[in-house]
Amino acid sequence: MTLSRRLLLLHAHPDDESLMTGGTIARYLAEGVDVRVLTFTLGEEGEVIGDQWAQLVAAGGADQLGGLRIGELAAALSELTPEGREPLAPRFLGGAGHWRDSGMAGAPSAAHPRALAGADFDDVVAALVGELVEFAPQVVVTYDPAGTYGHPDHQTVHAVSAAAIPVAVKTLDAQLKVYESVTQSSALLEGLGAVGAIPDGWRMPTAGELPSYPDDRITAEIDVEAVYRRKVAALRAHATQVTVAPSGTEYALSNNILQPIGRREHFIRTGWYGADDVSKTVENDLFAGLS
Repeated sequence: MTLSRRLLLLHAHPDDESLMTGGTIARYLAEGVDVRVLTFTLGEEGEVIGDQWAQLVAAGGADQLGGLRIGELAAALSELTPEGREPLAPRFLGGAGHWRDSGMAGAPSAAHPRALAGADFDDVVAALVGELVEFAPQVVVTYDPAGTYGHPDHQTVHAVSAAAIPVAVKTLDAQLKVYESVTQSSALLEGLGAVGAIPDGWRMPTAGELPSYPDDRITAEIDVEAVYRRKVAALRAHATQVTVAPSGTEYALSNNILQPIGRREHFIRTGWYGADDVSKTVENDLFAGLS
């Protein structure tokens, strides 16, 4: 019997899915995998690039950015979906707006009564358990313990997934692989080394400024060359948060620090439930070894 493949990706804010796993989403959609992107907040505390939507920000503005970012997420997921297919739709844990972007560590927004980082942990875990049991994925992608770059919401996504997955597995009684989305050190350096012209106002990152993992920690490398164009288009869809360089090979957030757009995406496998013989080789398919 052919495996009906289901992939669940957990992300904190709209744009994280494209920044970290856009190519992986597009590749597996193209392969016919049932892909679900579950976002925990609307990204209400994001900074805004440009003047058009600048007054929508939370701090001192209209506090309407979250609604706009739902539209950006929908546009990005549409770009990642193969032509002729129903576009992948946004899905939010607890429903859109249930939990709120907490902002960066130490920000006053963390005190908001709906801030994800301050939410009742058991409530968030229960909501994720429900999603896991209902969708029954074979592969789940989440964040590393550091929350990629230390964002409290990313750290919460990691902690919640670590608590929810074992609970869901007991109900599902099926194989499930868990990965953390990370940046590989050598791939980052390769991308930075290939930079040509640096757009006006941007700068190169300083040594160690962009988080990455040593190559020997990486357990999966996904080639996204065939869907690279879709990944770039998805990044452009998040126009309030991301600027793509004219070259189409780099991007910057509101801090104007240049980052390469990878043609390979990297993961660390942290769990393989229901399997006795777990391969130690670097995988090129997140579903490798599943039966």
